[in-house]
Amino acid sequence: MERNSLEMRGVKITSLIKFFGYSAFGIFAFFIPITFNGKSSIPLDHLVSLIKSSFKDYSNLYALLLILLGALIPFIQKSWNKNKTDMAFSLLKVLGFITALGIYFQIGPEWLFKPSMGPFLYEKLVIPISFIVPVGSIFLAFLVGYGFLEFIGVFMEPIMKPIWKTQGRSAIDAVASFVGSYSIGLLITNRVYKEGKYTTKEAIIIATGFSTVSVTFMILIAKTLNLMDFWNSYFWSTIIITFIVTAISVRIWPIKGIPEEYFKEPIKNRETEQGSYFKKAWTEAMRATLLSPSLGKNIALQLKDGLLMTMGILPSIMSVGLIGLILAEFTPVFDWLGYLFFPFTWLLKIPEPLLAAKASGIGIAEMFLPALLVTKAPLITRFVIAVVSVSSIIFFSATIPCIISTEIPISLSKLLVIWFERVLLTLLLATPLAYFLFS
Repeated sequence: MERNSLEMRGVKITSLIKFFGYSAFGIFAFFIPITFNGKSSIPLDHLVSLIKSSFKDYSNLYALLLILLGALIPFIQKSWNKNKTDMAFSLLKVLGFITALGIYFQIGPEWLFKPSMGPFLYEKLVIPISFIVPVGSIFLAFLVGYGFLEFIGVFMEPIMKPIWKTQGRSAIDAVASFVGSYSIGLLITNRVYKEGKYTTKEAIIIATGFSTVSVTFMILIAKTLNLMDFWNSYFWSTIIITFIVTAISVRIWPIKGIPEEYFKEPIKNRETEQGSYFKKAWTEAMRATLLSPSLGKNIALQLKDGLLMTMGILPSIMSVGLIGLILAEFTPVFDWLGYLFFPFTWLLKIPEPLLAAKASGIGIAEMFLPALLVTKAPLITRFVIAVVSVSSIIFFSATIPCIISTEIPISLSKLLVIWFERVLLTLLLATPLAYFLFS
């Protein structure tokens, strides 16, 4: 009897250490801004910046190696020709490696080396992602494995389920995207989905509705569009509008019609303790810690997933992203796409409606391009487009390859429809708010 009591006490102490210690460290890494070298950001961002600067001479080669491995994996695994989508993206990954090789060795057409083309993709997207996803995956082990998601999930369930049709734990994904990056948010989503804790529909809602760019990138947009004097208005408006748009989009096609299926046998909902939300949350957290793997095993598993995701993302960014930038730079395709939004920008009386429409359309190529297009536009136009850039979430240079590189099953055509719906809904919400704030 005494021995059993000691064993139970040992299990409880171990669970408490896991829940409080590991989870607190994960929260600190992802969510607590600190100032280091004169820059305020989350510890994960500081660490990634430190690693990048320490290995600056090797970062280009490191990224190129990951792109090569990412291009080879579908052929090594013999999965490249499973279906037409896999064939297309496997070939695009090869194209991505060829492009990266050309940029690394400075071989190729002159237009490829324009600052807004190859160098932009390689230096501003590929290299940062090549560090932040693997490093972030290590710290993710502390955040998702030891009861924190389950604890928060119980409290958020009454809010998330009726409004966004997702489980309470998805709130963590949303916060991770805003304070870290969409790649970290997608890493969490993919991991939880593969564990059987999200349905396919929930994973798609989170990937297309919450996995937006980070706060640091929002600051870059605000600086580019001279909106820093209105930073609080812009930041909170963007967050609120992004989540309202997501709440609407889950109730319309195509998301509404996505089945509630699981990646594997779902983890069944067990009976929780009756009583307060805190008691229920505590019970779920303790259950999770008891079932959790060792820290070393969890880190190894998360790092493996992070590296595989990085290898899947990077060659796709170099090919799909480059194609999008080529279309934006040398063809009128995105001008034509912008005409789809012109009736709405005109009816909404956005200043310079044709420019606003084109900026809205070009965002599908790269989320930063709309900001570059409206730098000299009136304040209301700049504000609306700044919100659209973030709230639209889906774009070819990064998030589309990221989503397609996960196990979350969604077609490119549906991603494009969701993008169009999000842009349109954001225009309808952001424009009257802009007039209210600045008129």
